[in-house]
Amino acid sequence: MRREATEADRPYDPGLQPERTELAWRRTALAIAIGSLLSLRIFPLVLPAGTEAWGFVPGVLGVGTAALLWVAARRRQVRASAVLTGRADGLLPGGALPLVLTVFASGFGVVALALIALAHLAA
Repeated sequence: MRREATEADRPYDPGLQPERTELAWRRTALAIAIGSLLSLRIFPLVLPAGTEAWGFVPGVLGVGTAALLWVAARRRQVRASAVLTGRADGLLPGGALPLVLTVFASGFGVVALALIALAHLAA
């Protein structure tokens, strides 16, 4: 007699967890892009005369990083889904994406603080 496979017999629940994770990373990338675009608007106004061009650096880097984060999140979701459903061999994606985001956010914060400090010292 053959029995039906139950939920517990399956190695992977085909729920939407990888997709929800990708959407969370997309929201993070969108927040970075918006913050970077705001810095493009604000930094050139608060920096002293002659240094306004440096105000564009964090914004441009931020928008580029947001685009890369968006693509990396999609690739991570595709890879995780493939591994979890058995369509691909290998390990699940690791913690490189959170590490890159942490390094970027820390660097962006340091650059922003330096630019604001320069603006106040010149004033």
